[in-house]
Amino acid sequence: QLQLVESGGGLVQPGGSLRLSCAASGFTLDYYAIGWFRQAPGKEREGVSCISSSGGRTNYADSVKGRFTISRDNAKNTVYLQMNSLKPEDTAVYYCAADSTPVVSRYAPLNDRLYSYWGQGIQVTVSS
Repeated sequence: QLQLVESGGGLVQPGGSLRLSCAASGFTLDYYAIGWFRQAPGKEREGVSCISSSGGRTNYADSVKGRFTISRDNAKNTVYLQMNSLKPEDTAVYYCAADSTPVVSRYAPLNDRLYSYWGQGIQVTVSS
């Protein structure tokens, strides 16, 4: 059974950092693009950052460029999202998602509709 599990969320003060992890079980991530998405209360889900299966292509939402970094460790079957200089507007439930279709795995688009497998989500709250 394919499963994605997020970890590393929590409460942090503005300007602080968190590192989210997305661990896969039941399959290897080697051939999958992985995306991080988030949904704040009353808002639509949005793409945050995605990484191609090779790790050679990464995409970021404009709102997080320069603050967030996505990376992957295929040996550990895990993808990370390092979040620095966090702002209150980063508060949301964060989801990781995976897909292995050729276009998605190569280009890692920020479109959540293109990803087939999803984690259960984890809360990130940025507040003083």
